[in-house]
Amino acid sequence: MRIVKLNEQARQDILANLLKRDPNNYSGYEKTVQAIVEDVKSRRDEAVLEYTKKFDGVELTPKGLRVTEKEIEEALSLVEPSLLAVMKKSMKNIREYHEKQKQYSWFDSRPDGAILGQKVTPLASVGVYVPGGKAAYPSSVLMNIIPAKVAGVPRIVMVTPPGKDGKVNPVTLAAAHLAGVTDAYKVGGSQAIAALAFGTESIPRVDKIAGPGNIFVALAKKAVYGHVSIDSIAGPSEILVLADDSANPRYVAADLLSQAEHDELASAILVTTSMELAQKVSAEVEGFVEVLSRKEILEKSLENYGYILVADSMEEAIDTANQIASEHLEIVTRNPFEVMTKIQNAGAIFLGEYSSEPLGDYFAGPNHVLPTNGTAKFFSPLGVDDYVKKSSIIYYSKEALEPIHRDIEAFAEAERLTAHANSIRVRFE
Repeated sequence: MRIVKLNEQARQDILANLLKRDPNNYSGYEKTVQAIVEDVKSRRDEAVLEYTKKFDGVELTPKGLRVTEKEIEEALSLVEPSLLAVMKKSMKNIREYHEKQKQYSWFDSRPDGAILGQKVTPLASVGVYVPGGKAAYPSSVLMNIIPAKVAGVPRIVMVTPPGKDGKVNPVTLAAAHLAGVTDAYKVGGSQAIAALAFGTESIPRVDKIAGPGNIFVALAKKAVYGHVSIDSIAGPSEILVLADDSANPRYVAADLLSQAEHDELASAILVTTSMELAQKVSAEVEGFVEVLSRKEILEKSLENYGYILVADSMEEAIDTANQIASEHLEIVTRNPFEVMTKIQNAGAIFLGEYSSEPLGDYFAGPNHVLPTNGTAKFFSPLGVDDYVKKSSIIYYSKEALEPIHRDIEAFAEAERLTAHANSIRVRFE
């Protein structure tokens, strides 16, 4: 990995380079995606089936789009019992963590008869997109579905591309079943997002779409936003390790590569105050790359977006971490809890040398659907709040309104909204 002495110019250059990965920069695909979305909106099942044949090489019927109970039973029988047991343990942790996020309706009554409050209501339906192809991501299935179940969403629909055999990956399907999905459909890509947003004869529309996907999925979510809600437009994976000279270079190198292996656009950055650690980590990375299975992806990812930044002080290192606002932030210092208090921008924060990033991906409980591309400056991890909506509650008696009605009328008239003022005034004529 390249080692860079940190200064303001280097920091700005790296930030600019990282922003190149933003899905919003891939405008060349937007017309293609928009055309697919409009086609599905217009021709519904017919268009979905055509795109499934074109992109996935599978010819389905409208009836064949929906996953059957028999297919779910078959999937469960094909998954190793040991993996099912691990998924159930992970689910327990995820559920317990997200149950602590639940908010409840509240009402506050005053002596004058006024009642103010907030009503918390789960969304009626959500759609969860799960990438398909050769790989299966059961952890993402659990992370997207379980918070919706905790929130109380009654209908949770999963869409995922079918394999060449016309079936859903059994591990994906088993995870969805365990997590409590209501329905699953064999459709992927932009066409799946459009089907969830507008509905077809076979696939009912939903109120919100969540879940990761490729650039076509990300741009389709962007295209349908406003017709439905979305969780976010996710960018490539990223990790930043903040370390001092006490860190174990072998652990740090392994953790950097845990994200670099996702794809060629993934970013892996070490910010440290120790040149000695920087050099040792670089050497460890080279050794690991030679023996890990996704060598080509790792090499390209590190070449494009891999950095070891050496800062003059921990304050400078922390400031850099806050500016990058990484999806995953590991703090491996003598006192990680103290450093953590100075972090303002990060999706998930991992403290100490035994809290490596995959712990959060698979098992600890906090959600691994996190803000990317610097959006941790204003976005939060996926959670129960993403699957509920809130309504304000206002009740005033005549006795509560009377002392303030002239104030409201004056405010309305100052804005020249006389009908607003009149709506209050008529009650006291």
